[in-house]
Amino acid sequence: MKLTILGGGGFRVPLVYGALLTDRAEGRVTEVVLHDLDAGRLSAVARVLAEQAAGVPGAPAVTATTDLDEALTGADFVFSAIRVGGLEGRANDERVALAEGVLGQETVGAGGVAYGLRTVPVAVDIARRVARLAPDAWVINFTNPAGLVTEAMSRHLGDRVIGICDSPVGLGRRIARVLGGDPKEAWIDYVGLNHLGWVRGLHIAGRDELPRLLADPDLLGSFEEGKLFGVDWLQSLGAIPNEYLHYYYFNREAVRAYQQAERTRGAFLRDQQAHFYEAVTDPGARALDVWDRTRAEREATYMAENRETAGAGERDADDLSGGYEKVALALMRAIARDERTTLILNVRNRGTLSVLDGEAVIEVPCLVDANGAHPVAVAPLPDHATGLVCAVKAVEREVLAAAESGSRTTAVKAFALHPLVDSVNVARRLVEGYTEVHPGLAYLK
Repeated sequence: MKLTILGGGGFRVPLVYGALLTDRAEGRVTEVVLHDLDAGRLSAVARVLAEQAAGVPGAPAVTATTDLDEALTGADFVFSAIRVGGLEGRANDERVALAEGVLGQETVGAGGVAYGLRTVPVAVDIARRVARLAPDAWVINFTNPAGLVTEAMSRHLGDRVIGICDSPVGLGRRIARVLGGDPKEAWIDYVGLNHLGWVRGLHIAGRDELPRLLADPDLLGSFEEGKLFGVDWLQSLGAIPNEYLHYYYFNREAVRAYQQAERTRGAFLRDQQAHFYEAVTDPGARALDVWDRTRAEREATYMAENRETAGAGERDADDLSGGYEKVALALMRAIARDERTTLILNVRNRGTLSVLDGEAVIEVPCLVDANGAHPVAVAPLPDHATGLVCAVKAVEREVLAAAESGSRTTAVKAFALHPLVDSVNVARRLVEGYTEVHPGLAYLK
């Protein structure tokens, strides 16, 4: 089975390949094709993968190419993890937004809108090529903003594109662990959009244990989200929000923390990964060791400004091991072998949330089998969550409309309608600022 990884020169690719090395069953991935526009990045990542595979019998063969059509032709699965504009683009997203006093995070607020505007046209082109060159392939999308990009691709690939994210997995794992349950046996009642969802229940052996957690202040305050959001707020909500909702619930504090930081997250990752790729060019370097040290630093500093604002302290060691690669592998196994499983995924709504239309991509538990991912029926969201989901989905739809039409006016509307952008004039200045620093937004007229 052939897996094509778009963004194959990206830093996280060894996580995916490492997960593949553990799969020994019949029908496993035997060929991995890395695609990236940067041949130097491809070479660096290929070195890491070669060291990972050393001594592993039957390790998937790895090839690399800068030719997209070559990479896609004959693929069974396509894993999309591209970053349009690179980490320099992410750093610019943050800088332009913070100069206007609004959030520039890569998937939330102004930064997420900007990233979506320059990513959607590229993702749509990829979707069209997949439909032409590998019509039977399944696309697993990890490209951010994951829900928005998955919806853009679904207009050309239908249900054969599925978005994944590690945030709900990590959240469910932490809740199950603090309740003394096995995360693998827990049913997580989670619903929302990507980076905008809530756990409303966690069932272990058929019993919802979340009320027990919410009723115990000590237990509730003992894990990441309890420290990040505060016990009182979680008890008020009656649910555990995805960590990215910290940007909404504590927006003023988050913006101030990012403005005061020595470097934004994007700038930190840009510099860190530049050092990694440079270090790996040394023929004497142990590429896998360099990658592993860099990854550990990356994970340890994740959402550091938010945790500092909340006084949440350092991340727990159990949360530093990643997770999206495990979701990707479980998804591929379920489809390729009909190994039925339940995963939280980004898929078309199909009536799951009545407040959104059937084509809207949402993030919910899904039953996965050889025919793809099927969203599970969920209870309606409370009014406060419904309002936020509908508002952000409306913004996503304006981003898609702007990307399709090239309308600058529609792009301004997308920014202005976002709950975290507080003025139409700010939205106008954001479009001006982003088109100045991103050549990829030249299509907006």
